[in-house]
Amino acid sequence: MFHIFMVDLVPIFIIMTLGYISGKRSSFTETQAKAFNKMVLTYALPAALFVSITKSNRAEIFQDSTLTLVSTIVLVVLFMLSYFSCKYIFKRTKPESAVCALIAGSPTVGFLGFAVLEPIYGTGTATGLVVAIVAIIVNAITIPLGLFLLGPQSSANSSDTSKLSALYSALKEPVVWAPVLAVCLVMLDIHFPPILDPTFDLIAKANAGVAVFAAGLTLSAHKFEFDREIVFNTFYRLILTPAIILVAGIMFGIQTEKLQMLVLIAALPPAFSGIIIASRYDTYVRTGTSSLAVSTIMFVITAPMWIYLTQSEYIISLLK
Repeated sequence: MFHIFMVDLVPIFIIMTLGYISGKRSSFTETQAKAFNKMVLTYALPAALFVSITKSNRAEIFQDSTLTLVSTIVLVVLFMLSYFSCKYIFKRTKPESAVCALIAGSPTVGFLGFAVLEPIYGTGTATGLVVAIVAIIVNAITIPLGLFLLGPQSSANSSDTSKLSALYSALKEPVVWAPVLAVCLVMLDIHFPPILDPTFDLIAKANAGVAVFAAGLTLSAHKFEFDREIVFNTFYRLILTPAIILVAGIMFGIQTEKLQMLVLIAALPPAFSGIIIASRYDTYVRTGTSSLAVSTIMFVITAPMWIYLTQSEYIISLLK
C-alpha cells in the first residue's frame, strides 16, 4: 500500500496542488482551465479510452460471463442510484445530478486500475480482465449515459424529438463514440494494429496529468467545500459501492481473487472524466472537484481496509 500511495496517489496530490497554486497566483485563469479540459475531453481522453479498450479482446470479455454480467448490472444500477440520490436527497438539478453520478458513481479505473492492482495481484490475465471489464462499463456505458442525462431530454416535459436530439449530441462527443467504437472492434474480434499505438499514446499520455492539473486550477477558482454532500459522495464512492459489489460477488460466486480485485477497483476515487465534463459544461464544478479531492485523500485509508476485508478468512470461506 505504501508503494501505491507514493507512486500513484502522491503524484495526484502534487499535480493538483500545483494547479491550485497556479490558479491562486493567477498564472492561469479559469477560462484557460476550461480550455485544458476541452482538450482532454475532445482529444486526450478519447484516445486514452480507445487504446486501453482495444488492448483487451473478445475472449477476455467472455472468459468469465458471471463477472462481466454482475459488474455491468451493479455498476450501472449504482450509477443511476447516485443520480437519483443527488437529485432527490440534495435537490440538485438534473444536469447537476448527471455530473454527480459521473463523479460519485464512477471509479477512475483508466488512470489507477492497473497501478493499484498490479503491485498486489501481479500482471496476470485476471488483472487485465477485471480492469478491461470495468473500463468498458465506465467508458462505454456510464459516460454516454451521463452525457445523455445532461441533455435537454432530462426535463420531465421534454419531447421525443428533444430526447433524440440530446442522444445525437451525446453520441457526437469523441469521449462517447471512441470507446463505443473500441468495444465494437473488440466484440468483432478486430485487432487494432499495435504499430499505430504510439500515435494515440502520444496524445493519450496528456490525459491524466492535464486533467489533474486542471482540476486543481478549477478548485482554486471556487471556494473549497466540505459539507454533507461531499461526505455522502465520498462515502458512496469509497464505501457503499465496493460494499455492494462485494455482497453481489459473494451471492453469485465470483472467484475469490477476481472478486478481491473487483472490489478494490470499485473503491477507487472518482473518475477524472466526471470532473472534466463538469468543467466543460460548467455544472457541479465546485462540489465535484471537492468530492474528488476528499475522496482521493480518503482512499489512502479505505483501500487497505478493503484489501484486508476481502482477503480475510471469513470472506474467503463465504466463497467456497
